[in-house]
Amino acid sequence: MATDDAQTDTGSVYDYVVVGAGSAGSAVAARLSEDPGCRVALLEAGPADRNPLIHIPAAFSELFETKVDWAYRTVNQPKLGGRRIYWPRGRMLGGSSSINAMMWVPGYPADYEEWAEAAGPAWGPDEIGAALRRVEAFTAAPDGTEHGATGPVRIEDLRSPHPLTARFLEACASLGVPGTQTAVTQREGRRWSTADAYLKPARSRPNLVVHTGALATRVLFHDRRATGVRYLAGRRVGSVAARREVILCGGTINTPQLLMLSGVGPADHLKRRGVKIVADLPEVGLNLRDHLAAGIVVKAKNTKSLISGRTPAGFARYLTRHEGPLSSNVGEAYLYTTSEDGLEKPDIEVVFAPVAFLDEGLTRPKEHGFTISAVLQKPRSHGTITLSTLDPTAAPTIDPAYLSDPDGLDYATLTRGVALCEKIAAAPQLARYSDGYMLLPDLSGAELHEASIRRYAQTLYHPVGTCRMGTDPDSVVDPELRVRGTEGLRVADASVMPAIIRGHTNAPSIVIGEKAAELVKDAEREAWRG
Repeated sequence: MATDDAQTDTGSVYDYVVVGAGSAGSAVAARLSEDPGCRVALLEAGPADRNPLIHIPAAFSELFETKVDWAYRTVNQPKLGGRRIYWPRGRMLGGSSSINAMMWVPGYPADYEEWAEAAGPAWGPDEIGAALRRVEAFTAAPDGTEHGATGPVRIEDLRSPHPLTARFLEACASLGVPGTQTAVTQREGRRWSTADAYLKPARSRPNLVVHTGALATRVLFHDRRATGVRYLAGRRVGSVAARREVILCGGTINTPQLLMLSGVGPADHLKRRGVKIVADLPEVGLNLRDHLAAGIVVKAKNTKSLISGRTPAGFARYLTRHEGPLSSNVGEAYLYTTSEDGLEKPDIEVVFAPVAFLDEGLTRPKEHGFTISAVLQKPRSHGTITLSTLDPTAAPTIDPAYLSDPDGLDYATLTRGVALCEKIAAAPQLARYSDGYMLLPDLSGAELHEASIRRYAQTLYHPVGTCRMGTDPDSVVDPELRVRGTEGLRVADASVMPAIIRGHTNAPSIVIGEKAAELVKDAEREAWRG
């Protein structure tokens, strides 16, 4: 694998051009390049993953608002006190798998039954489960689910789980809502991103060329066939051509933005912006869903939190043995439950962090604490990604429309989730370590629940759905991930998810990348037979 300066490669021709080296894109590019007769170019807007903080698990929030983070902000959210919610997204090799909390939570079979209803049996629980097993190198303790052992993605138990995590799990069990310690995408206490899993093993392949610092600005078309990608490398404009296909893996924000800048999207919106229409696809940028989290932050007593790892002794322990607080993924345990009687499937996740997680992760805590957050799993509210400008270096307009469902069911569900967080914190197993709330110390009950949501609710970093796949003609991509109304163009990332899962989106995003590579290979084999 060559990592070239994109400025020197303009005009080169490849069989496949992949845009975005994140969770899905790394898998797509690595798998396609397994064929030595196939030339693959991978364009990544950000740099290589050389920043040492990327590889220290507990340091992920130190990467927020740096050059390896897109650092997006939503528009003002009326239901969240008019706040603009911070959306970190990875901007480097590995994408968001290089900046996330490393939680391997692939979701429930029922989630993929929804996918199958939308996009056919190839996206159902049996197929997704088989693909997950091919992806996984799972050495974590058994959780009752069948896992893979020889895949590229390392999944392990935490090296040094915090003692409070065990107390949290005991408190949950005492309340009849059992949880589990998080399995993490780590290798021996270090982050294991998709750059580690896919790209670094492909380094020796001369047919895979990775361009960092190359911001894709437009998909190039001849009539309606994708023929390449234009990009910015610093101040220089370049392009690469694709003989066979272009595969967009930029994610739920960047992929619809790039499609619309390229003339693929809702015609009315694009015409108002002066974009020449290639394909009128009204749902590009629609159906945006995300997991919204809100909870409580507790001041700790009789124990230290993860900030103890920020001492010379903590750094020394990590650097010599990859153990201790700095090996923590922060979200060390979780549970899924129903927020009210009569529900068959979970609608709330609760995540436990043995540290005070403040100001959307942007403020470093100065005192010991722990955080218990409820996460709304199946939001009825949905939002949009639209163009704010034709400048490809500017962020699009992001409006998740949190808690905007007309019946107020999202807010009611999340309120019950915050109440459960309060109950868990008050259980004897945790109460002995509590010195009151760090935020909202004078509130309790309904006032606490409302203030927690309106003032402090944040994303759990799982936006999906803006290029949804389906068998219906209104879907953006078909079940083979081909963009409708075009040729030679596919999307493979979280934007194609037809429904948000009860889980975390990194695992299924990698699976989408794996399946996309297989679909491309199948299409090529079919073309040869034809």
